[in-house]
Amino acid sequence: MKIKQFFYGGDNLGYLLYSGAHALAIDGGAVDEIMAFVRRNGLKLVTVTNTHGHGDHTTGTRRLAEAAGAVYLDHRRFIEGQKIMTEREGATVRLTPGHTTDSVTFAIDGCLITGDTLFNGTVGNCFSGDLKAFYRSILLLMGYPGTTRIYSGHDYVEASLAFARQLAPGNPAIDAYADRYDKNHVTSTLDDERAVNPYLRFNDPEIIRLLESKGLPTGTEYQRWEGIMSIE
Repeated sequence: MKIKQFFYGGDNLGYLLYSGAHALAIDGGAVDEIMAFVRRNGLKLVTVTNTHGHGDHTTGTRRLAEAAGAVYLDHRRFIEGQKIMTEREGATVRLTPGHTTDSVTFAIDGCLITGDTLFNGTVGNCFSGDLKAFYRSILLLMGYPGTTRIYSGHDYVEASLAFARQLAPGNPAIDAYADRYDKNHVTSTLDDERAVNPYLRFNDPEIIRLLESKGLPTGTEYQRWEGIMSIE
C-alpha cells in the first residue's frame, strides 16, 4: 500500500492510503489537494476517517467524504484489530488512548499513522488525563519493529529536537536525526525515535539520571514514564 502525506493548517499532516484504484483518507483536512491527487492518479476515494476527534484533525472530513462520494467511518466506533480495507490491502486499527480517549493508530505495511499519540521526536499531550492508558499505548507502538516508519499528525520536529537537546545535550543521535529531517516528507523510524525521543527513552540510563537529578522516582518503568511526562 502506498502512503501520500498532505500538509494543511500550518503544521497538520493528513494521509491518503491507496492500493490498486481505491484509496482511504485519514485526517483529510487538505480536501482540495487530496481530491486533486485522487483525480490526477485515477483513484477512487472510498473511505474517510480520523485518528481522533480534535477539530484540527476532523476539519474537512465530511466535506471530503461528500466530494468523493466516500463512506465516512467514525473512528470512535473502531475496535482493536479491525481492518479498514481498500481494493487489495488494509490498514489495521490499534486503539491508542492517551492523548485523547478516542485516539487510534493505523498500521500499514511497516508504517504507523499515529495521529497525536506519537510524533516525530515527541509525544502528544495527555489531554485524556489517563497517563496509564497513554503509557500502555506507547508500549504497544514501541513493540513494533525498529524499521517501522512513523507518520504523525503534526510536524513538530524542530521544536521537539530542541527539547530533546535540552534534556540530553550529549546525545549524538539528535544531530543525525536532524540531518535526515525532510520538511516536505515528515517521517522517521521507530529506531530513530528510540534513540532520540525522550518519551520513548524512559529506560535509558541518561534519562534515568536526569529524572533522579530532579528528585523524581525511577524505581519502576511506569514511574519513569510518569516522570519524563512531567518535565517541561
